Amino acid sequence: MKFTTLLASAALALGLAGGAMAQDPTKVGFVYVGPVGDGGWTYEHDQGRLAVEAEFGDAVETVFVENVAEGPDAERVMTQMALDGADLIFTTSFGFMDPTINVASKFPDVKFEHATGYKRADNVSTYSARFYEGRAVQGHIAGKMTESNIIGYIASFPIPEVIRGINSAYLHAAKVNPDVEFKIIWVYTWFDPAKEADAAKALIDQGADVVLQHTDSTAPQAAAQEAGDVMTFGQASDMAQYAPFPRVSSIIDNWAPYYIERTRAVMDGTWESVDTWDGIPTGMVEIGEITDAVPAEVKAEAEAMIEAMRTGEYHPFTGPINKQDGSAWLAEGDVADDGTLAGMNFYIEGVDGEIPQ
Repeated sequence: MKFTTLLASAALALGLAGGAMAQDPTKVGFVYVGPVGDGGWTYEHDQGRLAVEAEFGDAVETVFVENVAEGPDAERVMTQMALDGADLIFTTSFGFMDPTINVASKFPDVKFEHATGYKRADNVSTYSARFYEGRAVQGHIAGKMTESNIIGYIASFPIPEVIRGINSAYLHAAKVNPDVEFKIIWVYTWFDPAKEADAAKALIDQGADVVLQHTDSTAPQAAAQEAGDVMTFGQASDMAQYAPFPRVSSIIDNWAPYYIERTRAVMDGTWESVDTWDGIPTGMVEIGEITDAVPAEVKAEAEAMIEAMRTGEYHPFTGPINKQDGSAWLAEGDVADDGTLAGMNFYIEGVDGEIPQ
């Protein structure tokens, strides 16, 4: 009888130990505004998701939903992810901000990470990249290479992130080419290939021989390629299928290290609500290969600028810079503070047009 009891106790102990060892994987969800095959913004976020799987193997389970509209549908998707047991949810578009905050308040034990927004909570972190650093490089190359002196810019939504990019690109184009003119078309979408293509064609019809974009598809690249003599830059992803021309370089968003770090923090219990805004120095912003379509001298200047930003020797918003109305903003040698940049709602001097309300 005692021997039977000992066997039963041993079996129970082994069962409990086995259960403890067979810990459920950490479940990580991703909410995407576009398709994973967009070749740009969402594609790079999904590369980050795949990097999480590669890093942690069976210790994680990742799920994603693509093509989620900004608004009530986003809240529904996030809620379902939380109900399905997600431990950590990355919401990867500015318009997901309020839905993220709303859902997070209902699931205090779930950690949320919102890309490009500014609202935080005890279980909501925010993160973004300093895309304006890459815009500075693009502006320099564009200003040097344009022959028509007209640079087109496809803008998504009039939020600070996009306005910063326009200002940074214009500032650095005008520094090397005072005759340069920016023409801006607002498309009010992140991803709509047809609208993006139409905008690119309209800018080309207006004389632009360089087209920049803050939208997610490769449609502007295709439109430029069809036009034959219009230069472009990859947005959010390398878009290298259009290299060496029209795409002469790119801004690449490298989310993988951040996603791995934040997933690890959830797994080891060290996760805290933080705000992260990184750029070229940490590798969150990368500059894609500058092709030989760019003259060697211009390429060397761009690479020197990249290195100066990497080491902290140069900040793209360094005075003197005036606002659009001519009023002083930054004096000689002054550098813009993060608070002003984060809320930027004005054009700098030389940019034509008004910011839509």
